[in-house]
Amino acid sequence: EEFVTGAKEGFNVAVMIIPYLVAILFAIGMFRASGALEFVVEGLRPLLTLIGVPPEVLPMMVMRPLTGSGSAAVVIDLIGQYGEDSLIVKIAATMFGSTETTFYVIAVYFGAVNVKKTRHAVPAGLIADAFALFLAVYVVRWLFG
Repeated sequence: EEFVTGAKEGFNVAVMIIPYLVAILFAIGMFRASGALEFVVEGLRPLLTLIGVPPEVLPMMVMRPLTGSGSAAVVIDLIGQYGEDSLIVKIAATMFGSTETTFYVIAVYFGAVNVKKTRHAVPAGLIADAFALFLAVYVVRWLFG
C-alpha cells in the first residue's frame, strides 16, 4: 500500500515538472536553430584560442549546464565532424562526463518541490561546471597533447 502511495506521488511530481522540462528543451532548440550558438562561437574564437580552449568545444560548454541530451547531441556532432579519436572529441567527452546539467537539475528538483528562490545553488553549480569544463580542456591536452 505504501508503494502505491509513493508511486502516485511520483506521478504527481512528474506532472508538476513537465512545464519546466518543456521550457528548457524549447529554449535550447530555439538557441541552436536560430544560429545564436554559432554567432557566440565565432565571437569568442579569438579569446578561446588565446587561453588554449578549442573553439569547437564551445557549444559543449554552453549546452552542458542546460541539458544532457543536447550536450550528447553536440558530442555526436563533433564525432561526425572530427572522428572519435580527435582531441576535440576527447575534450568534449571529458566535459560531458565531468560536469552536471545544472539548470536542468535546478528546474527539475526545485520545481518538483515548488522552490522559487534557489539562493546559492545556481552560482555554486555554475562555478563547479566552469571549473570542470576548463579543467577538462587542460587535462585532456596534458594527457593526449
